[in-house]
Amino acid sequence: MKLSEHKDLKVEILALPPKEKDKLLLRLVAKDKVLTEHLHFLLLEDESNLRDRVSNIKELISHNQQNFKSAKSVNPKDVLANLRKLAKAVNHNFRVTKAGFEDVDLRLFLYNNTLTEFKSGLFSSYKNYDELFAKFFIKSTLITLRKFEKLHEDLQFDLNEEMSNLIDKIYTGNMAKMAKELGLPEEL
Repeated sequence: MKLSEHKDLKVEILALPPKEKDKLLLRLVAKDKVLTEHLHFLLLEDESNLRDRVSNIKELISHNQQNFKSAKSVNPKDVLANLRKLAKAVNHNFRVTKAGFEDVDLRLFLYNNTLTEFKSGLFSSYKNYDELFAKFFIKSTLITLRKFEKLHEDLQFDLNEEMSNLIDKIYTGNMAKMAKELGLPEEL
């Protein structure tokens, strides 16, 4: 049931006494973890907390990617699983903070630091994962590009180099053909 479909309910909710509204609001907030975190961020945190959140996520990304770079054999299946996990952390941060610039910055940091070249044997059982990884990576890059384009031009200027590096990484690697098929531009 959507509130927009029931105009009378909306009017009645607005007419409730403040104490009753407060009780209802607290009950509703308690049922949604993301909403609780978002309100905590809005009401109790400041710019330094946002920088700390971004820094912590970048550390997590760096640590995870360093583990892959030091591993002897890296396959697309494991990198894809890790990339999805890290992307989930970035998405959660955006849902809590609603900080657009930081969201694009974290996405660019994640994708620019992700391994995209894998050694595959002659009869690789990871062939499907190569394709799945490439498709996920390019589609995620397209989403990041759309978010980048929605930023103010001054903010775009600050992230322009990282966005260009990501597009170059895709087109100089083994994902260029799929990137063209999915409509990723070759340059900004």
